[in-house]
Amino acid sequence: MTRISPARIALYVISALVLLYLILPVLIIAPISFSSARFLTFPPPSFSTRWYQQYFANPAWMQATRVTLTIALLTVVIATPCGVAAAYAISQSRLRIMRVIHMALLLPLVVPIIITAVGIFFVYAKVGLVATLPGLVLANVMLGLPYVVISVLAGLQSFDPAQEMVARSLGMNRLRSFFAVTLPQIKSSVVAGGIFAFISAMDETIVALFISGGQYQPLTKRMFTALRDEIDPTIAAISTLMTAASFMLVLVAGARQKKAG
Repeated sequence: MTRISPARIALYVISALVLLYLILPVLIIAPISFSSARFLTFPPPSFSTRWYQQYFANPAWMQATRVTLTIALLTVVIATPCGVAAAYAISQSRLRIMRVIHMALLLPLVVPIIITAVGIFFVYAKVGLVATLPGLVLANVMLGLPYVVISVLAGLQSFDPAQEMVARSLGMNRLRSFFAVTLPQIKSSVVAGGIFAFISAMDETIVALFISGGQYQPLTKRMFTALRDEIDPTIAAISTLMTAASFMLVLVAGARQKKAG
């Protein structure tokens, strides 16, 4: 019989406590979303789906949802090919400037988001992109691009570039050999990067608070505004739906990354 060391037991206990701490808000918000009470109450007095019905029946919430999904989809459409091209160039080049470009592409993950949001706002105020759909999409492309670059670079590290060289030696140009040989083998990493870019755009809040407005308010901005005015379980219902969607997308992205590895 194998004896588990005290250090390993302590590690398991600490890991379990950390995981519990991370999922505790979900364990509270999800039941509240099915509450019959008028206000946020835990535990809920009885079961009801009225707040989900209110969310789907409210034109303002539906408009914000359409804006969010539009922004997220356009972000994926733009960020994914740009991220793939950047990751491919970084992996293929030995120039020192590529290291600088690589670090620059990852800056949105390093710079505090509030600083990024303020900077984007002042730039947009000068060029007239505040409270516009293109402005929101471009901002989210910048924030989602690092996820695509990181994911695709990971896929390219497990790919043998000699295969592409063989294709090029047989008469294919670089672009054609990439689509015929390289892309099919890293497609799982590309899909995973696109999924993470989608999640980033769907959940982004701070930048949206600064640059969105009018008819172009994403769901997160609308939720923040609703929390200031009146708190009811509709917010919990929307949060539960967004958390479930993000969780499912992360599972898909994780499965793709595992397949790529």
